[in-house]
Formats: sequence, C-alpha cells, structure tokens
Amino acid sequence: MTQALRENIKDLYPTRSAEDESWSERHDPVVWSDWNAAAPLTRAQADAFEREGYIMLENIFSSGELAILRNELDAIRGGGKRLTPDSVITEPGSDEIRTVFQLEKQSEVFDRLARDARIAGVIRFLLGDELYIHQSRLNYKPGFTGKEFYWHSDFETWHAEDGMPRMRAISASILLTDNDALNGPLMLMPGSHRTFVRCAGATPDDNHKTSLKKQEVGVPSNETLTRMAEKHGINYAAGKAGTVILFDCNTLHGSNGNITPFPRSNAFFVFNAWSNRPQRPFAAAKRRPEFLGARAPEAPIAIERGGLA
Repeated sequence: MTQALRENIKDLYPTRSAEDESWSERHDPVVWSDWNAAAPLTRAQADAFEREGYIMLENIFSSGELAILRNELDAIRGGGKRLTPDSVITEPGSDEIRTVFQLEKQSEVFDRLARDARIAGVIRFLLGDELYIHQSRLNYKPGFTGKEFYWHSDFETWHAEDGMPRMRAISASILLTDNDALNGPLMLMPGSHRTFVRCAGATPDDNHKTSLKKQEVGVPSNETLTRMAEKHGINYAAGKAGTVILFDCNTLHGSNGNITPFPRSNAFFVFNAWSNRPQRPFAAAKRRPEFLGARAPEAPIAIERGGLA
C-alpha cells in the first residue's frame, strides 16, 4: 500500500470529538487467518483469542533463556546499558524507572526476543500478515511504590495519536518476573475488544508528555468502565516468569499499583500488520515521537526460529 493511499483511508473509528462518549461495534476481524493443522497454535487457542481478546502461552522459554532475559533486564535497569534519554519514563513523583521504550533498538537480546517465532510467528498467523514493531517497552512496577496503569484501549490512542487505521495489531507481554494476584498483574475485560469506545474531548498538544506517567485523555468514563465490567467481567493474567500474554489492541486492560515488596517487570511488544502501517493521526495535530510509535518502518521483521542463546 502506497503512502498516498494510506493517507486517504476512511476513519472507521472516530474518537475524541466534541460529542459525548459513545460506543460502536468493531468493524475488523479478530483472527485474520483460517485455522489449519499447520497453525502455530491450537484451534482452542485461536477460538479463545477470537472470543476473549487475549490468550496466555506458558512454558515457552527454557530456564537458560529466562536467565538471559533477566540478566538483560538487570543491565538495562541498573545502568549497564546506554539508553536514549527520551525513551526512559519515570514514576509519577519520583526518579524511579517506570518504562523504557524501543527495546529492540537498544538491546540485541530483546531485538531477538521480538523476532522469535514462538511469539511473532503466532501473531503473524493471528493477524494474517507480515509484521513490524509499532512500539516496544519494558514495564517496571517496583515493590511498594509501583503505580497503576489505568483502564484503556491501546488502539484508541494508537488510532487517535499515531494514525493506526485498523484494529489489526496485537500486544505481547512477556513476564520477566512472576506476576501474581497481588503485585499488580495485567487485568483485562474479556470480550471488550468487540466494542470501540469513542472517547470525548480533544487531544492536547504533546499529550504523551503527561499521559505516559498518568493517562487522562482517551480513557473511558467510569460509567462506561462499570457497564463494560458488568457485561464482560474482569480477569487478571497472573503467571510465572516466562509466561506470554497476547492481547488484541482493543481489549480494555489496566493494572493496579504494587504495594507488595515484590517487583514486577514485563517486556512488551506491539506487533502491527504490515498493511496497517500508520498514516496521519486521526485525532491529534501531529504524531507522537518515534519511540512511541514507529512512523515509517523499513521492512517487516525477520522472524527467527531456535532458542535465544
């Protein structure tokens, strides 16, 4: 698809207008490929992703691979890696690291993880297209002080502020530490991916400068969240280190703060379909910086098989 064509795609998901918040049905498929015996996941897994908007993959990595990932995590957080200054976001009210963006560009280990067939191969099947990394990050939630990530649909932001046209993207959260019910695991509303919440209010200039610490624009109202939770319920995605959570770009999700002594760290990759590359933002004056959303990826990622070692 040429840039000229992509710049004129119809907006199927208008949001952030002067009108009140409203709901609309999803216009896009959830699973873009027909299941077959050669698929990289079972029919039950594909059906679950279609129905719930997320699945969990367990026992993906060996103990040696997990050690490699944790060593890289410690090196990045401990200052052993030179990081692009703009890519580091701190916790509200402190200098403690909350998020590090552009993992695949700052770490060979995480670049290889992003291209691993055990993750990217599954997502390529679900999206029915070649892939690129729209965004990547390390999410830290330190013990005692780790703040919450409020309820939101990623797609609403990516559509409004990055120019992502369609719901053809999937996030992969790789647990680098144990996530349990107490230390702020990912929470999701299963089935919410089939409803798009059109948020009210215009996008402020440079909204990302505050939203990365605390998101307040482009989030559903408390009334909508209550109705969605009553309709769909809330699940939490706890798992041992090495568990992979794949969730649709429009699934409502968030996480609580962490007041336990036990930190929580996850690597996070957003895989977008190559045919769904961004155009102009649909509800913002300009695109967010490159570290938040790849503007013009050069080519699809080269997916690799074999271990990380």
